[in-house]
Amino acid sequence: MTGTKGHFEQVVTPELTAAHVGSGLAPVFATPMMISMMEQTCSDSVAPLLKEGESTVGTKIDITHDAATPVGMKVWCDSELVEVDRRRLVFEVKAYDEKGLIGQGRHERFVIDYEKFMAKVNAKRDA
Repeated sequence: MTGTKGHFEQVVTPELTAAHVGSGLAPVFATPMMISMMEQTCSDSVAPLLKEGESTVGTKIDITHDAATPVGMKVWCDSELVEVDRRRLVFEVKAYDEKGLIGQGRHERFVIDYEKFMAKVNAKRDA
């Protein structure tokens, strides 16, 4: 599993900007949306390797957002699984736009049994 790589790309639309999601006033690729792209890249990269009924959830992210990206420009994320500690997965992530690196860092996810996880979530809601 270590060494598993992921890749995801998209074009920055007005709905992905800081101004739209409320994380700032500028019409540029929002940090929360970059983080979402990073999480999706990591999650998607390991999904085919999981057992039936398993999924992953994000638990920690430590990233920098180093450069702004305007609407209409392509952005992408590359991830690599660098550590596996039982159910804990640690990824290195880097995000780019057409001009270069825009963000980087580490992201942790945990492998979960989806049904057990949702039973706990629902019990919390119903308590």
